Amino acid sequence: MNIRKYQVDSAAGREYVAGLLDRFSFGDGSCSESVAKIIDEVRARGDEAVLEYTRKFDAPHLASDALRVSEDELATAAQAVDDDFLATLRRAVERIRTFHEREMEDSWFMTRDDGAVTGRLVRPVDSAGLYVPGGQGGSTPLVSSVLMNGIPAAIAGVHRRVMVTPPSADGSVSPVLLAAAREIGITEIYKAGSAWAIAALAYGTASMAPVDVIVGPGNQYVAEAKRQVMGRIRIDMIAGPSEVLIVADRSANPAYIAADMLAQAEHDPQALAILITTSETVADQAVAELEKQVRRLGRQDIARTSLQEKGAVLIAATLDEAVELANRIAIEHLELQVDQPWQWLPMIRHAGAVFLGHNTPEAAGDYLAGPNHVLPTGRTARYASGLSPLNFLKRTSIIGADADSIGRIGPAAARLADVEGLPSHAESIRLRLKD
Repeated sequence: MNIRKYQVDSAAGREYVAGLLDRFSFGDGSCSESVAKIIDEVRARGDEAVLEYTRKFDAPHLASDALRVSEDELATAAQAVDDDFLATLRRAVERIRTFHEREMEDSWFMTRDDGAVTGRLVRPVDSAGLYVPGGQGGSTPLVSSVLMNGIPAAIAGVHRRVMVTPPSADGSVSPVLLAAAREIGITEIYKAGSAWAIAALAYGTASMAPVDVIVGPGNQYVAEAKRQVMGRIRIDMIAGPSEVLIVADRSANPAYIAADMLAQAEHDPQALAILITTSETVADQAVAELEKQVRRLGRQDIARTSLQEKGAVLIAATLDEAVELANRIAIEHLELQVDQPWQWLPMIRHAGAVFLGHNTPEAAGDYLAGPNHVLPTGRTARYASGLSPLNFLKRTSIIGADADSIGRIGPAAARLADVEGLPSHAESIRLRLKD
């Protein structure tokens, strides 16, 4: 495997790390004009434009009355999936739901010494759009995206959840996607993808009312469309290529390391998989395992390109150095394949998600562990968090004062208004002090 290998403190190692620290990308500008045109078309022509783009790129013969998934299609999908899949699905739903329930915020109030009441009212948005990628023309249905997007919105209390996903060439949507949506109570589903689906969610059409929040992963057209409609609606994030960084000591299993790096590399040629280890032996054996395991992959070319063009193996002098470097890189997925992972967890400041120990592969977090797999990429883990019910909540400040409390706080407030040169502000307070 022709993957780069550097000492962290070497000139080449420092140069590679410098590139990692500047890896943020705000979407793919090469498609910005095309996306802007698509959005304008959908705003002007609504369903007609959505159907035109869907027929051109996805389902050539999709009927105008088939844009929305029907109740019959949902019922048929539920019958088409087997009991084993349903049992697996329900187990995943339960684990994801119980985790995200712990993340909810409550409204609260406090009474000040002067009698004024202040607080915060927490309320959900009215509607949310959930984007689910097509997954290679429907051949790789991303069931986990349905769950990770839809369950937090439900827990937040969003009344209307709208799922959009590109149809297959015959105009159908994978039964497993529909069964997953139905299982978590999503029944408003449209056969639309890419930038035109995002535009329809943001601006609305005759068939599809607009939403307040749009979440979910997608290709560069989806990311660029979310960027362009951001502000009109809230988005979760503009996600870049998937990332994993593995910190390993001499106790790590090189086969596990290689498997976890390949699990990221097979996503996309732009995916980022990095190993930082204190052991030269582990580094060499992990590289050998990469070559051995990549030959068995169906997506071998994608994984090789990712590892050879983006990935690296870095040798650190100590675990302290490795962990501090991981903090600087602020990766999406951070694996601690070390002897005492819990000992090092308090030192982690920046990561989308942390996976503790030799037997916690990142892939477990993608499906069944419970935490959300929609995570900050491109070093945005320095300030951003993964998707949660909080993405669907608004926080409204509450202030209440009676005559006594305004009498106590009013003079100081009026003085500050005077300092700022806003006499009407001050007078609106002083009028109440005279009464």
